[in-house]
Amino acid sequence: MTSEPRGPLPRAIVILLGIAALVVVIAGFRSAAWLLGPALLALVLTIVVHPIRGWLDRRMPGWLASLICIIAVYLIVLSLAISIGISAARFATLLPDYQAQFADRISQLTDWISSFGISDEQIDQITGSFDLGGLTSLVESLLAGALNAVSSVVFILTLALFMGMDGGTWTRNLIRAADIKPHIVSAIRDFAHGTRTYYAVSTIFGAIVAILDTIALEIIGVPSPVLWGLLAFITNYIPNIGFVIGLIPPAILGLLEGGPGMMLAVIIVYCVLNVVIQTVIQPKFVGDAVGLSTTLTFISLVFWTWVIGPLGALLAIPLTLLAKALLVDIDPSAQWLRPLISNKEEPPTEAEAT
Repeated sequence: MTSEPRGPLPRAIVILLGIAALVVVIAGFRSAAWLLGPALLALVLTIVVHPIRGWLDRRMPGWLASLICIIAVYLIVLSLAISIGISAARFATLLPDYQAQFADRISQLTDWISSFGISDEQIDQITGSFDLGGLTSLVESLLAGALNAVSSVVFILTLALFMGMDGGTWTRNLIRAADIKPHIVSAIRDFAHGTRTYYAVSTIFGAIVAILDTIALEIIGVPSPVLWGLLAFITNYIPNIGFVIGLIPPAILGLLEGGPGMMLAVIIVYCVLNVVIQTVIQPKFVGDAVGLSTTLTFISLVFWTWVIGPLGALLAIPLTLLAKALLVDIDPSAQWLRPLISNKEEPPTEAEAT
């Protein structure tokens, strides 16, 4: 029996040095989140539309194919920014119209709390924290923050322009590199394929959720159901908890429009439709498609949001796939980690088969 070869340092020291290096890298990512987030979004969107280029290259000049791919990325970015901006603006403009209804709901809440024998002073402390004007100001500040992000949008579009121009030679250079570094090229291809598959699955399920939510909100009587259906479609790209973000505006409007009963109906509909589809069915398809377990998907959402901010929620799965490609897939000796982070059952080895 041969002993496992040892390096010049004890294994414990190597592990500690690796953890220390990881902490430094994460700290660097957080400090450069303003740059890293938009750059990674531009990269991911370029990867998503890249298959279109292969089809276009066979039918038109390369410069025209690049132009079409760049326009496609621009449309995605602008549609995302405009949809979020319109949703926030519409929510902020609707709330002041419900000032009287808001006062009625607070009065009903006060009467309900007092029925439990709670003193008026304690009730005032509880209800004093509810202020429709403060909620409106919060939404308006969020809208102002979204508008301030225009500079990031411009940066994303600029990066997408350059990446789209370079996309024409990327495939050919990757084929040449495969002869020298096959494992690295294979990992890059798996990352790109997994990213496109993830967004394709999320788009399909997001469209289903958006249509069902819009129909349900229209039946319930919530104002602007199409807009909240669109918001549900966008938040579907945030794994696991995206539906909660999309639920808040229609639930609040349901409370103000029709009382607790309407709000409860909205919550029940979202829980039945969105929880079943987005947190039960969709993660299974995503895990099988990209090779990430449901637990790792949720952890990646929390981690990348903490590292690079809100864009980390949208890019959590692609960034985890990129980390997997760079840390696991390119190293043949690290393949034993794949079953630990994947929902897929790896085929048995020859030793296990015998």
